[in-house]
Amino acid sequence: MKDLEKRKRVMQRSIRLGHCICNPKKPCPCDLFKERDICLCAGERLEPASGPVRLTRLVENAGCASKIDQASLKRALKDLPFLSDPRVLVGAAAGDDAGVYQLDGNIALVQTVDVFTPCVDDPYTFGQIAAANSVSDIYAMGGRPLTALSILGFPIREVADTVMRDILRGGLDKMAEAKVAVIGGHSINDKEIKAGFAVTGIIDPDKIMTNAGARPGDVLILTKPLGTGILAFAAQIGRAPDGAMEAAARSMAALNKTAAELMVQSGAHACTDITGFGLMGHLGEVASRSKVDVEIILDDLPLLPGVLECLAQGIVPGAVERNRESSAHRAVVDKKVQPALLDLCFDAQTSGGLLIVLPERKAKSLLTRLHKSGISDAAIIGNVLGPGSGRVVVRSTGKRVISALPPAKVVAVSAERRVGTAHQSSSEPCCAEKEKEMAKCCSEGHGSNAPAGAPSGVAEAQQKFLDFMAAAIAPGALDAHTKQAIAIALSVLAKCEPCAKAHIKKARNMGFSQDEIDEAAWMAIAFGGGPLWMFYSSLKKSDQ
Repeated sequence: MKDLEKRKRVMQRSIRLGHCICNPKKPCPCDLFKERDICLCAGERLEPASGPVRLTRLVENAGCASKIDQASLKRALKDLPFLSDPRVLVGAAAGDDAGVYQLDGNIALVQTVDVFTPCVDDPYTFGQIAAANSVSDIYAMGGRPLTALSILGFPIREVADTVMRDILRGGLDKMAEAKVAVIGGHSINDKEIKAGFAVTGIIDPDKIMTNAGARPGDVLILTKPLGTGILAFAAQIGRAPDGAMEAAARSMAALNKTAAELMVQSGAHACTDITGFGLMGHLGEVASRSKVDVEIILDDLPLLPGVLECLAQGIVPGAVERNRESSAHRAVVDKKVQPALLDLCFDAQTSGGLLIVLPERKAKSLLTRLHKSGISDAAIIGNVLGPGSGRVVVRSTGKRVISALPPAKVVAVSAERRVGTAHQSSSEPCCAEKEKEMAKCCSEGHGSNAPAGAPSGVAEAQQKFLDFMAAAIAPGALDAHTKQAIAIALSVLAKCEPCAKAHIKKARNMGFSQDEIDEAAWMAIAFGGGPLWMFYSSLKKSDQ
């Protein structure tokens, strides 16, 4: 039931100010009120959408890919005046997984906080993953988590409250599994859903596991498979292989508790968990802070099902490029390594595994115990070469090969597009401009706009036609690059000048070269002959 008096009072105030009192960036009345007769400022709520809410469609970057990149973070933290306290055993300057503060000679506090956007569509599962990821930093230090505070960002009144409840319920259940008491929390009204926890634990000051203890001859063990970032992005654009996200969700929701306990018992020298900075970023920190060089074998990296299939299709998220910018300087890559496989090292992981560094003589025993404990994906992925400057040597034995890569030119353009427009909706019409240019393109080219005062049936039919065009042009079995090339060819074949210009403009924004645009047009000319040649030549002149 709408409280019209309250609505009138709130809206009058907004109108007098010239700004919505809930969102000063919007006018009053806002578009939502005009279109759906709902005023969120007056406490009115959107009706929950029928069917399950797909959380990953509500955010730009999924999971730990939403975090600030490593290079930018280091620049921001440089020379900040952190308080010097001798009881801080591991602080911000260490860049480790968690901070450690000594209480007395026998016990120290270990603390961390972690928050990110949904990496799966199911709210309950997302809550579980947020908890598993947050508590993982305590495990990576060799500590025992005790308490947690929940942190939640949520678009209240825009997404059903039941979604928020299910996220919290998933987090509470996972923390209960970890024997961690959630003793409170904090929430904010946010456009994008975010969840996480601030976790406090205890640790023996003499048994702190840092990322700076790797020694020459040590072996590297990774306890979870890689690929969560690639698969989450594939799911966002509707192209995740069957069963892949289910496997990724199980992996992300699994606690690192048992792996951490076995690591401590095995006498490991160093540890970190692999999350948003990717394998290269986190392993590079271990190497740099330990003053050693390390080597990894790409063929030995454990992978989630479907990851190689995604790489073969060029499905790689923009977070890979950001991580590459931050940590590629550490990599020394063997000539045998396929560039597409190297993306695995930069993929932003959410709730990834522990990277355990321990003596070679203990490695096989620990690996056996991990497998017997149900951590079946744990694998030896490399070793510490010797003293060094923090280099990560990447080698391949040739056993793992991607055999169905797209042409190199297309891959390069796709990579450029990922940096600039990685989060464009897969359902956005290719010639859209602020979600309206599809209608403009088609109405100017074909006169399909219904005139003012046209019968409602005509307007409805027009809208259905535009909806069909948007669906037909959206990436599916064919990727966005391929469909854009087809759109250029078809608009030339149809001699639709406004459409051709719109599609060529869109192609340039996607990173198409002029040669690629010309080749697409030549496909149409090959079918249409001389008249189309003349049409396209005239079009190019007018477009310059």
